[in-house]
Amino acid sequence: MHSTRRPLQKLKGSFPKSLLKPNLPYLRNNKSYSTALSTPQNAQTIFSGIQPTGVPHIGNYLGALQNWVSLQNSAAESTKLLYSIVDLHAITVPQDPETLRMCKRTSLASLIAVGLDPERSILFYQSAVSAHSELMWILSCTASMGYLSRMTQWKSKLSLDENTSPLDEKSKSKLKLGLFSYPVLQAADILVHRATHVPVGDDQSQHLEFARECVTNFNHAYGPNLVEPNTILSPAKRIMSLQSPSQKMSKSAPDPNSRILITDTPTKIKKTIMNAITDSQNSVTYDPERLGVFNLLNLWSYCDPGQRSAQQLAATIEGQELKVLKARVMESVTEKLEGVRSRYEKVLEEEEGRYLDFVAREGARKARESAEETMVLVREAVGF
Repeated sequence: MHSTRRPLQKLKGSFPKSLLKPNLPYLRNNKSYSTALSTPQNAQTIFSGIQPTGVPHIGNYLGALQNWVSLQNSAAESTKLLYSIVDLHAITVPQDPETLRMCKRTSLASLIAVGLDPERSILFYQSAVSAHSELMWILSCTASMGYLSRMTQWKSKLSLDENTSPLDEKSKSKLKLGLFSYPVLQAADILVHRATHVPVGDDQSQHLEFARECVTNFNHAYGPNLVEPNTILSPAKRIMSLQSPSQKMSKSAPDPNSRILITDTPTKIKKTIMNAITDSQNSVTYDPERLGVFNLLNLWSYCDPGQRSAQQLAATIEGQELKVLKARVMESVTEKLEGVRSRYEKVLEEEEGRYLDFVAREGARKARESAEETMVLVREAVGF
């Protein structure tokens, strides 16, 4: 039976007629097609993606999502913004299909809940736009295996660093091609939309360098058809685990108290922060060697409305008990995430999830049109 609930006017309102037009035909091998659909000269295109791990934690929010919303709200009207749930990347490790489908939906709902507007930004599932995979294969035929083998994350899989022993041949045989070649897909994600700017964290800078390498290789072989992207570094640094402060905050960590989800209640936020690991010195000091205390100070700083540094904030309560610090962090985090949970729940409930389906469908349509502009040029250049 259909729901009788009233529409969620603030989030959706009436679907604009412009979104309900039929898909434009994909006119392959038509040189005028990309010109007809292209953005104004010198206009920017911003692209970024996030793994479908379900509801993001506050590290995801401060490191990426907050910046996405800021870019959306400050961008010129001519700027095209695309934000993707990168589900093709997710299957480089085994996934339960039903869990993956659920996590995709909750990730998409989270993007809307933090402030991304589907009528301003194109929100879509990566797998719904086949051009990403098509361009990946084409780029793979010009990409350097030597360059890929030097990528930091691949080297870490092989344990090729000074502190650990290399994997034996049996262990190497269990590694999958997707783990080696996914930077090519990541490059395709960016290049297929002719992205001029890509917001990333410090740990992803190398992947942007590789994307630019892919542009150089392809354009050298086939002519100047791909656009070189620029890096937008996120102002926030890494948020570390609240239970293991030497490690990055992660959704995959077995202890749920190691992270704060953006949809956590104030009660849950308080409990998680009050249980955060510190040390035996029960007083506040600014000391990067005190990992747990330093992590809490950084979290407070990133959520501080006054944008004060961790060192400045530490000075305001220096020498006081750690419970005072935890109380300040709890207050700032709760304020930072205020309203996110209620918006998230409304998005999922709206017409029993049909609004979310509409956003995904329309986002895929717009993303396909965006990608096809590039693929018309690429196919013709390659000879397809």
